Amino acid sequence: MEASILIVSRNRKEELSKTLDILRNYVDLNRNEISVFLDGCTDDSWMLKKIFPWVNWQSSETKLGASKARNILYKTAKGEVFFGFDDDAHPIQPNFIELSQALFAQKPTLGIIAFKEVKGVFDTDESIPKELLIERNDLYVKEFLGCGFAIKKEIYDKTRGFPVWIDIYGEEICVALETLEMGYDILFSHKVMVNHRINTELRKSEGSQYFRFGKQLKNTSFFYLVYYPFPLVFKKIGRLYFLNFKKYGLKDKYLFREYFFAMCQLIINMRKVLKHRRPVSRKTIEVFNSLPNPSY
Repeated sequence: MEASILIVSRNRKEELSKTLDILRNYVDLNRNEISVFLDGCTDDSWMLKKIFPWVNWQSSETKLGASKARNILYKTAKGEVFFGFDDDAHPIQPNFIELSQALFAQKPTLGIIAFKEVKGVFDTDESIPKELLIERNDLYVKEFLGCGFAIKKEIYDKTRGFPVWIDIYGEEICVALETLEMGYDILFSHKVMVNHRINTELRKSEGSQYFRFGKQLKNTSFFYLVYYPFPLVFKKIGRLYFLNFKKYGLKDKYLFREYFFAMCQLIINMRKVLKHRRPVSRKTIEVFNSLPNPSY
């Protein structure tokens, strides 16, 4: 099997349905597979199983978190290349599989491709503003975006997979760092673009930035605990909380609440997280810090 398209979803029935409708027109199911994990959904997302019987469905009755759900889902994937998409994101190029395969073939040390994210809700892909679709040069980066990426199965299987000690926000960087530690590259490419169908203003009005801030702060400190060598790990965590307190915690009571909760979670879960500790080399840390983020 050439490719596995893998999606984790929670309570986004309509968005997931739209993504699957688009993928069905792009993917040859005789050569590839599409698998979805429903993570403790409390809506009627389960009804999609009848509408899309060609999807490999997995589910959990309780909420596991995106990272744990991905960890389970990816273990069952059979394709030579894994494609990860959010349930509200879809590839703009119909031949995204072939384009990705060509990039992997051209670059033997390439382990992961980070796709260009195009944010916004549009009637059709044809209505996306042209300035958002300008193709730029490929760039080697330090991580990838969870809304759209490709990773070789042989590379993913050599990592520990998406971490079970993270719930959501920050899991991608763990797989990225382990990939760099093995000597493989991460390429940010505009050849494949992903429309991440999010309404930024609506999410802000719902307070999602507070939720994301707290999760990212907590999980970044977990990331340092697991991967950074002593004594550098203490310096990184101390600096992380100092800068976030100064920049955010002092300016917004809701951000301060999330800041305080993240600190408590770090203290409470430190022993459990340390059980997963496997520091990478200082050379890998240097390479990681020298690479840009996939944001240009």
